[in-house]
Amino acid sequence: MKKYKIAVIVGSLRKESFNLKTAKAMMAMAPESLEMSFLDIKGLPWFNEDLEGNPPKEWETLREGIQKADGLLFFTPEYNRSVPGVLKNAIDVGSRPYGENSWNGKPAAIVSVSIGNISGFGANHHLRQSLTFVNVPTMAQPEAYIGEASALYDDNGNLNNDSTKEFFNTYLDAFEKWVHTIAK
Repeated sequence: MKKYKIAVIVGSLRKESFNLKTAKAMMAMAPESLEMSFLDIKGLPWFNEDLEGNPPKEWETLREGIQKADGLLFFTPEYNRSVPGVLKNAIDVGSRPYGENSWNGKPAAIVSVSIGNISGFGANHHLRQSLTFVNVPTMAQPEAYIGEASALYDDNGNLNNDSTKEFFNTYLDAFEKWVHTIAK
């Protein structure tokens, strides 16, 4: 089977982020055909169209990282029933300049992670709306809403819940098939 480069994008900046822990756990479980690596959005300057004539290096690095990827795996917390500003900013930067949308056609999946029991449902669907507009075909099923995340990891950040591990494997298998079907 072909190998696919998957850009993993985490919308949380916190060092002990449950989204980051979940991304690392899933990356460790990924099928061999999915070569996953982080696409860092932490230091990305805010999008401002006035800068397009001489874009910041970080913008160019993000755009190149997206373009080199065969697929995308997003991890998002929920802030005020939406995605964090840093994640929305990355989508805006990657979709510009007009007519040069780096995201265009890349198969993706979304995992929302929360310490609450709503599991980032609002952020998951808000991100899906933005991805639809930038023409990112996003896997519909299975959906990944990871709630009560603080109970899923031990003191060393290791996933310690067998049913969650089983779900992650199922989700990654579906994502592998999705990428294989959609990637160019």
